[in-house]
Amino acid sequence: MGVVIEPVSEVTDEVAQALLRLLPQLSRSASPPNRASLDALAAHPAVTVLVARLDDSIVGTLTLIVFPQLTGVRAWVEDVVVDEAVRGGGVGAALTREAIRLAEQAGARTVDLTSRPEREAANRLYQNLGFEVRNSKVFRFTPAGQA
Repeated sequence: MGVVIEPVSEVTDEVAQALLRLLPQLSRSASPPNRASLDALAAHPAVTVLVARLDDSIVGTLTLIVFPQLTGVRAWVEDVVVDEAVRGGGVGAALTREAIRLAEQAGARTVDLTSRPEREAANRLYQNLGFEVRNSKVFRFTPAGQA
């Protein structure tokens, strides 16, 4: 059976457990979200949470945010994570292709994402899918108490 990509329209127990299992593989510093946070994320009109299934198990996720700006509709890809046990099998590519398709369908002029330099395989994947490295800096401000 191949990879099946589907949007999360409702956060079931299965989806919540899978996201909580995958999150530490993405970030060791992120606090696990509670069920209310997951429900709010899935219900947000600008957000599409995608999950990847392989043999009926959720093995990856990606969050797509599509939003209007003065310069047009833009899209941003965040929180891409594929279970370590199945990396290299096309799951990340399938998730990203579906995010691109949905962004284009929504009229996005661009789709952006960031990836740490040490994630060499992910960076190669994004470039192979047509993403180009931009000459830019990412700045982050963390409000007090949010670190």
